[in-house]
Formats: sequence, structure tokens, C-alpha cells
Amino acid sequence: MTDTPPPAPIQEHRFGCGQCGADLRFDPGTGELKCDHCGNTEEVREAGPWAGGIKELDFRTALDNLLPAQEIEETRVSTCPNCAAQVEFDADTHAAECPFCATPVVTDTGTHRHIKPRGLLPFRLDEEAARAAMTGWLGSLWFAPNGLKDYARKGRRMQGIYVPYWTFDADTKSRYIGERGTVYHETRTVMRDGKPTTVTVQKVRWRPASGRVARFFDDVLVLASTSLPKRYTDALPPWDLTALEPYRPEFIAGFRAEGYTVQLQDGFTEARQIMDRQIERDVKFDIGGDRQRVHSVDTDVKDVTFKHILLPVWLAAYKYRGTTYRFVVNGQSGRVQGERPWSAWKIAFAVLLGLIVAGGIGYVVAMNQ
Repeated sequence: MTDTPPPAPIQEHRFGCGQCGADLRFDPGTGELKCDHCGNTEEVREAGPWAGGIKELDFRTALDNLLPAQEIEETRVSTCPNCAAQVEFDADTHAAECPFCATPVVTDTGTHRHIKPRGLLPFRLDEEAARAAMTGWLGSLWFAPNGLKDYARKGRRMQGIYVPYWTFDADTKSRYIGERGTVYHETRTVMRDGKPTTVTVQKVRWRPASGRVARFFDDVLVLASTSLPKRYTDALPPWDLTALEPYRPEFIAGFRAEGYTVQLQDGFTEARQIMDRQIERDVKFDIGGDRQRVHSVDTDVKDVTFKHILLPVWLAAYKYRGTTYRFVVNGQSGRVQGERPWSAWKIAFAVLLGLIVAGGIGYVVAMNQ
């Protein structure tokens, strides 16, 4: 049995303006800290305990609870009673709205012990650009209610959230057994309408195949949150992970960060599924031929490392006529995904118009006869 390393103490980060003392926030447009009160800007510092690059951590060491104490921290979090999101709030925030589902949340003093994030993608899109991307996406949807479009364009502020992800690296070597299929054609004579006819028949000749494939996986990305539907977050890539920055609290200033709810082991289970699908494609390519059958694959996985990183997402949760609609915008690229709203009257009007057009065509045809 191993001793649990004591986590790093809770740290509060506040970045005051050097000119007026108001709070600074990270400005995606300039990549600097900006004061909304007086307009002063300051550079994001690169020194301190967060400097030195983004470090990969050993997966097995983490599972055995042997990570160094400096890799573990406690943060103050509040859990949404509706969607179970764990969101970090400022110490002086006692009531807020969940950015994921718009449910009112009363914050508490609970803490969450977790592996520190060591890298993040800073926001590139500010709120204005994210809102423009979202309203443009809504405007491209057929039968979306105009009221929701207007509400989204003029409504409440969007929330900038750093969403947690795991990345995994692994070295894999796989042995497989399968079959290679070669397509060939035969001609045969059949009777059709009492007459002999020559036809061509496609067949596949199967031969045993076996071999080895190897692949090094780099930065297999797995969502570490259950707060957002995966059908939306899975459609947000591509992410340019080459732009990852070492974690610095200045990048979080003015935004919120979600604590991970998918544990490391569960994250790796999903990563293995992603790896296995790629390995199967590698095996089929190695088998070659026109068709492939894969009977078994035995994979050795070694040197597994991981990172806890944060990726930028703009969220909008609007309650419109009793229904909550959620939209997510990739804070790096502007790609939008969300719940599909429908306008009942627009659909009814389209159906009625279609019936009128069909009736008119039928009348013209009947008159011409």
C-alpha cells in the first residue's frame, strides 16, 4: 500500500492592473492581459513554476498513486445539480448560472483533488467572434425559429470555458492472423428465356495471412468531461495541439475551467478503443489484396504516458419557450455544434406551400388533358 502524496495547497490567482488596480483578463485578440476599466495591457509572464515546457507523465505511476506531490492539486469546485458539471468558480462567487445548462447553482466550499493541467490552448476567438460564428450557424439551419436566432444574437453573455481533456502516447506492436482476398472473375453459360447466355461472375480467392504491425500513438485525445454531449464535442476538432502552451493561470483570467469527471483509467480505456480502430486499419493495409478478413489481433502496449490539458470552448445555454438549447464553439477555430432547434410554424408553412404547389401542378396537368 502506498502513501498518498499531499496535494498542493489551494492557490488563488488574481491579476491586478498596474495602473488602476482593477482585474485583468486574458484577451484572445492580443494574447495579453487586458484591463477592461482603463484599457491597460500586460504581457503573459513566462517565468515561474509553470515554465519549462509541457511534461508527459507516466501512466502506470499515476495509477499507482505515485505521482509527485507537485502534480496534484486541490481546487474549489461546485457541482451542477442538473448536468453534474464540476466548474471552478472564483472564491468570491457564491451564486452563478451553470455555463453548460443554464441551471442556477449555489457555490459551496467543496474541493476536488486532481492531477494538475500541464498544458492548454489559449482562446483565439473572443466572445464577439464566437457569437458571430454561432448566429451564423443558426442562420444556416433550415426551419430554425427566428426568435432563438435573435435571442442568441442579442441575448446574455456566452461563457468561455476551458474543458478538460486527456492525451495519451503509447508504443504498440501487434501480431495478427487473417486472410487476404483476391477478386477474380469467371464466365459461365446460363439459360435465359430458353437461350444460352454467357455471364461474368465475381469471386474471391482467400489465402491465409499473418504478420506484425507497429505504431507509435502521439496525443490520442479523450474528453475528460461528461457535461457536454459527446456528439457535439466529437465534432469540434480539429484542434491544433502544436499550439499548446504550458499551463499558466494568466490564460484562465476572465474565463472558467472545468474539473475533469472522467478518471484517468476510464480515459485510457477510451483511448485504447481509438488505438485499436487504427491498428485494425493498419492490419488490413498490411494484409493487402482486394478484401481482408481479420481473425485476431494481439497488441502489446508499452511506454504509456499522458497529459491533462485544457481546451477552449465558448458555451451558450439558452432557455427559449421552456426548452434549453446548448451550443458549443471551438475557441480556437470557431467551429460550431449544438442542439438543433425547430420552428413548428415554419415547418407547417413549408408543408402547406408544398401542398399548394403540388395541387397547382396537378390542376395544370388535368387541364392540359
